[in-house]
Amino acid sequence: MDIINAIAELFEHEGRAAYFGEAVSESEHALQAADLAARDGADDALVVAALLHDVGHLLHGLGETVADRGLDGRHEEVGHDWLARWFGPAVAEPVRLHVAAKRYLCATDPAHLDQLSPSSLRSLELQGGPFTPSDIMAFKRNPHHEAAVRLRHWDDAAKVPGLNVPPFDAYRPRMGKLLL
Repeated sequence: MDIINAIAELFEHEGRAAYFGEAVSESEHALQAADLAARDGADDALVVAALLHDVGHLLHGLGETVADRGLDGRHEEVGHDWLARWFGPAVAEPVRLHVAAKRYLCATDPAHLDQLSPSSLRSLELQGGPFTPSDIMAFKRNPHHEAAVRLRHWDDAAKVPGLNVPPFDAYRPRMGKLLL
């Protein structure tokens, strides 16, 4: 349970920062993504992955303007590596793959690219742009790719200022059940 308290501290402190050019904080974004996952009937692991998908932003220390500085903080890898110590692949892999899922969706669904926010478009460019056909095939071979695509949709929708959603503590029981 110490890790859940550590995550709560990250959300409380670093999570107050603006979410990379969006009108919500990091914590608001994460809580909205988790709420969307829960409302969509996702299992506990995927709800927790939605909650924690951007924890790498809270850990890497590069600040909100990382993309504006032309840097890809590889937050998905930072988050995955940190989370994999305490959670299994059903949580950690969708976190690792949520950026790849954006690249996949932008390559396979032209409407998806059109709905990205300006901040998400900037980060897409830094993350390598839409997938190539061979990237698409490789992504689809990963057993967690469908979970990552679901997570990506919630991620893209979780940017509503002032939305009332359950607090972090509502997710403690789900996280507790999933600890290794």
